Amino acid sequence: MNPPELILASGSSYRRQQLERLGLHCRSQAPNVDESRLPGEAPAAMARRLAGLKASVIAALAPGACVIGADQVAACDSRVLGKPGSAPAQAAQLLSCSGKELRFHTALTVIDAGGTAHEHLDLTVCQVRELTAAEVERYVAAEPAYDCAGGFKVEGLGITLFERIASEDPSALIGLPLLALCRILRQLGAAAF
Repeated sequence: MNPPELILASGSSYRRQQLERLGLHCRSQAPNVDESRLPGEAPAAMARRLAGLKASVIAALAPGACVIGADQVAACDSRVLGKPGSAPAQAAQLLSCSGKELRFHTALTVIDAGGTAHEHLDLTVCQVRELTAAEVERYVAAEPAYDCAGGFKVEGLGITLFERIASEDPSALIGLPLLALCRILRQLGAAAF
């Protein structure tokens, strides 16, 4: 019996690259869901809901496939941080987080070939160091991260913006908690290793 088709329910090139590094061959399909925050929704609940929604939308279109859905919600103080979308917004977002703690809630939902959902939530806590406007300006010019929640790429120069980062899975900060994903895929008999 052939293993089920593996589908990443995302248009994110970052998540796709994470899967490729694991040697997992899958196709990507963006679920095109409304990612708006619900009134009063906590960041962790939002990430869980959206990961599940993304996976279930694609699973409904591809019965019998194994579908991976993920979502990440960044929060600073009581604010949810989106993707900045531009250099000025990236700089403003980074400066507003200077000296503060960022919390990244990264949710994963894998819907197996039988339709059962397997879920995981990772929390990464990042302490941003005190940043000057000149440092932020240089960083934004060197590494545009307009499409990244928080406005940085930890796998690149963004690491220089922090005093410390605490997580049980460092890959989660990029967008997909690979330790949990590998564990789930092993349980399903779908892991490459």
